[in-house]
Amino acid sequence: MFQRILVANRGEIALRIIRACRELGIESIAVFSEADRGANYLDLADEKYCIGPALSSKSYLFYNNIIAAAEIGNAQAVHPGYGFLAENAEFARICRECDIEFIGPPHEAMEKLGDKVAARQMAMDAKVNVVPGSDGLIENEAEAVRLAVEIGYPVLIKATAGGGGKGMRVARDEEELKAGLKGASTEAEKAFGNAGVYLEKFVENPRHVEVQVLADQHGNAVHIWERECSTQRKHQKLIEESPAPTLPEDVRQDLCQSAVRLVQSAGYYNAGTVEFIVDKDNNFYFIEVNARIQVEHPVSEQISGIDLIEQQIRVAAGEKLTFTQDDVARNGCAIEVRINAEDPKHDFRGSPGTITKLRVPGGRGVRFDSHVHEGYRISPHYDSMIGKLIVHQPTRPQAIACMLRALDEFVIEGVSTTIPLIKQILKEPVFAAGEVDTRWLEREMDNILPKVV
Repeated sequence: MFQRILVANRGEIALRIIRACRELGIESIAVFSEADRGANYLDLADEKYCIGPALSSKSYLFYNNIIAAAEIGNAQAVHPGYGFLAENAEFARICRECDIEFIGPPHEAMEKLGDKVAARQMAMDAKVNVVPGSDGLIENEAEAVRLAVEIGYPVLIKATAGGGGKGMRVARDEEELKAGLKGASTEAEKAFGNAGVYLEKFVENPRHVEVQVLADQHGNAVHIWERECSTQRKHQKLIEESPAPTLPEDVRQDLCQSAVRLVQSAGYYNAGTVEFIVDKDNNFYFIEVNARIQVEHPVSEQISGIDLIEQQIRVAAGEKLTFTQDDVARNGCAIEVRINAEDPKHDFRGSPGTITKLRVPGGRGVRFDSHVHEGYRISPHYDSMIGKLIVHQPTRPQAIACMLRALDEFVIEGVSTTIPLIKQILKEPVFAAGEVDTRWLEREMDNILPKVV
């Protein structure tokens, strides 16, 4: 087991990793930018080092300073958390070349799965369902027009690199296809340094269901069940839950087993998430692998009782999983909501500022993962997430009721938050029925926002 781990991230996930290290008897080293200097959570680490100015490209994304901090602090491993360098295969390779273990998958698997076209081919090889589409990158406009006719409109133009909806366009006819190709390619080049795009059949109003997987370096792999993540705005998740409501049990089993087959075929180890879309007939199709821990990992932890950050560290240290698939429980229902410093009534405008009052809810089955406190300043330089509120109850109706009660208790003053919107979403009949698809919130936003108090 490691003696010292450097946490190459900030905020909520950095605190989560520091706590896991403490419970494992491992010393932690925190890094911070000038914008995060003085944050209370940094005091819980055994050491801390400033790695640059507020600009993330000169701090949290700057390899040299992070590696230097790890070497100065005698860290044997680096945990990247999520975001920033978590899915950066080059950073993972550099860490290992410097004899510092990267707590994540091997960089070779990250490179293969980080390219959506290569990942799609790997899924097909592993007999995992994929959305009908092009066999590789689109070489020219004429090829795209021909393929779109074969696949059938509407089609989805997707960047082979990156995520978050960047480099993605829907085309319902040839005119939209030609315009979308140029727009998606240009956006992908700017965002990811890779202009490559490919085509897929556009599945109307799908659900977004993902599977948490965990694999060790000895060939053992399990799934930690699935999460429903369909409540989204512009491809950004607002609410996640497990189990996925209305998903038939035979589909659930097939979906989860498909995810395990894929990561095993890729030579993947550590934690990861295999993402799928599910159509109205419960047919599921692979879309991508997130080769890291996810923001919503507490949902899987709550229903299974498995500490995923602890398991990440143990796997990176070379330990075998101490449980098999039959040992992975699925108890009750867990729901997570992301609480962001944003104003939904003004197009989700960011709301940086100082939290002047904070009252956190509690009670049976309530968990709040966050690093903020009264007097904490929400920085304009980074993601606006304040924290994640998670509830775990025996049934979904009980979980929804518990979440609403917890949100009613929650007090955050000094900044605008998404709490009022989340409360209204939870009260909507479509959400209560488990019938949300990925476009539902955008379609209904004009009806929902006037109800938000």
